[in-house]
Amino acid sequence: MADRISSDHPSVQTVRSTCTETATGVRLEVPADDRDAFPTDEVVRVVLDGDECFARVERALTGDDLSIPGIYDTPDLARDPTGATDRLADWVDDHGVAMGGSVLVDVIEPEFLYGLRSPGETVYYDAHEPPSSSLQDIASDLEEQ
Repeated sequence: MADRISSDHPSVQTVRSTCTETATGVRLEVPADDRDAFPTDEVVRVVLDGDECFARVERALTGDDLSIPGIYDTPDLARDPTGATDRLADWVDDHGVAMGGSVLVDVIEPEFLYGLRSPGETVYYDAHEPPSSSLQDIASDLEEQ
C-alpha cells in the first residue's frame, strides 16, 4: 500500500500557478522560476480531489513559462484531448477559483506525480515511486504502437 503524505510535508514542493481562461476552457500558468519542477511536453499524473488523472505540461508560446492546459482521465487523452472532458475546468468550478486566481500545484514526485489544491487547503496524497526507466520505456513503446 502506498504511503500517505500531506501537502504541507517538507518533501513536497508547492508551486503557485495562475488560472487563466482560454477559448476552450481554462489552463494553469506555471511561472518560469518554477519550471524545473516539471517535465516539458511530457504526460504526468495529477491528483484531483483524490482521483489520479493525467496532464501534459507544455511550454508557453511566449517566454519561459509552462502551462497545464487541461487534465484528463487517461494518458492518451492528455496527449490528444480532442473531444475529451477536461477535468481541470470542473475542478476550477467546484473549488471556486476565479480567473487570475491561484491554484497550488504540489510536486509529490518530480516529473511523475503532482496534486492540485486551493490556497489554504491541506490535502493528503498517496505517494508512490515512479516506475523504473526501463518499465517507462516499455510502456511508452506499447502506447505508441
